[in-house]
Amino acid sequence: MATSLKSIEAQIKKLQARAQALRDRDRKPVIAAIVRQMKAHEISVAEIAEALGKPRAPRGAGRKAAAPGRPRKAVPVKYKHPETGETWTGRGRTPRWIVEAEKAGTDRSSFAV
Repeated sequence: MATSLKSIEAQIKKLQARAQALRDRDRKPVIAAIVRQMKAHEISVAEIAEALGKPRAPRGAGRKAAAPGRPRKAVPVKYKHPETGETWTGRGRTPRWIVEAEKAGTDRSSFAV
């Protein structure tokens, strides 16, 4: 049975139209429920627009910031690579050079400053 490209494209268009109709049908009750809730709580469209327009807080925004006007204290270095001079404070992710050295059997304390 030979099917032409045009007939397949026509079938695709019909299926896409049906899919869109199903999406629209499923959305209508959801939209109606949202409108009912907005009316029940006296929420205006402008309030929704304002809420949607608010940018998200950047990552770490909840962290305690240094007091204004006072610079943060530098964290002292705890580990140093003897050959490359790379350093690590002991905070955050362990650097690759320490991870590799520990896999090779070297103790972390050998890099202590």
